[in-house]
Amino acid sequence: MRRCVNSKWSRSPGFSSHAILDRVTDNAAPDEKLIETRVDRWLCAVRLVKTRPLATQLCEGGHVRVNGLSAKPSTKVRAGSRVEAYIADRERVVEVTRVIENRVGAPVAVTCFVDHSPPVVEKVHPDIMPIRGEGRPSKRGRRDFERVRRGSPGSSDSPNRG
Repeated sequence: MRRCVNSKWSRSPGFSSHAILDRVTDNAAPDEKLIETRVDRWLCAVRLVKTRPLATQLCEGGHVRVNGLSAKPSTKVRAGSRVEAYIADRERVVEVTRVIENRVGAPVAVTCFVDHSPPVVEKVHPDIMPIRGEGRPSKRGRRDFERVRRGSPGSSDSPNRG
């Protein structure tokens, strides 16, 4: 059985993600087709969305903007484009630095964009949570819940309650 040494699938000990990135986007090639690519394909390639159909749905739903304009899945992006997307309940604002079409590993994907996204805001949950299945709260329970939610200084063990 012969083994193909020059196969693109064989990995040598000197294999690195930089070799993949250079092979995927060689800007020195004169016949380079990847000067611009579709936004849905790019979002999937840089791992901002899990699948390309999901990226297409986001574009069709109006959740993706390229350079301030609403983007269809076929909208072209190039180096320097600004992509704003609402992905997984989070606003993502990224600037394209390198155009790729094929999905690559996470260390390589991070080098293809600059993230300008606003920081994630943690949601504050109240101390008293309604328990599923207990039904409608009593008047006292509802007032306690509202007091905690508003942050009022009063407590639930006031002396005038019986």
